[in-house]
Amino acid sequence: MAPSWLTARPIAHRGYHASSEGRIENTLSSVRAAIAHRFAIEVDLQLTADGAVVVFHDETVDRLMEASGRVDAFNLAALKALRFRGGSDAIPSLDELLKTVAGSVPLVLELKSEFKGDRRLENAVAPILAGYGGPCVVMSFDPDSMAAMKRLAPTIPRGIVADRYTDLNDWGFLTTGQRFRLRHLLDVARVGATFVSYDLNGLPSFAPSIVRALGRPLITWTVRTQADREKARGVADQITFEGFDPDA
Repeated sequence: MAPSWLTARPIAHRGYHASSEGRIENTLSSVRAAIAHRFAIEVDLQLTADGAVVVFHDETVDRLMEASGRVDAFNLAALKALRFRGGSDAIPSLDELLKTVAGSVPLVLELKSEFKGDRRLENAVAPILAGYGGPCVVMSFDPDSMAAMKRLAPTIPRGIVADRYTDLNDWGFLTTGQRFRLRHLLDVARVGATFVSYDLNGLPSFAPSIVRALGRPLITWTVRTQADREKARGVADQITFEGFDPDA
């Protein structure tokens, strides 16, 4: 079963970030702001060239950093030397994230995947989380990532992230059959997913409704306005939000 906290407090997307205030996504500044507001926190995890787990969303550093190149082309020390545009933070490691949060609010950890069967990230994340006592779940767009976490860390709740997979700029590398399978959440049972996180633009739709009817909480993303929140209220059990204060 999914933990009860998953539907208790809104989930801050990549932390409670606000670039106008110097809090950039997936930084410890945005994490601390979320903690101050008692929001759960969603962040993204990926590997460095030397096998460290860092908190960062994009495949490359180009959009956010004063540098360019793939995240996995940098070792941890080189990444830590970079700074975000508009902020003073460095890219945090998973260890630093866990030390900062220290169980004060729940964590929703998305494991990034290129759908190539590379399970080094899962093998690195599992032992780190084994030493963490705070509330957390893991999730991924890639069901095989969650199948690996089922084997490596069976006590940590798992979820599937999904959308309609209609944007071929993002998902054209997948076959039509793969996109169909992912859109319709056909791997939920196989990987033992206890919740689903589905794009708000794809709701309501059949597969998420069935998953929800079967008792698995449905989170929706990314909720950016109160109008989005009103839509989400009727089709999901929880929101992953950014750009506004859902408590206001």
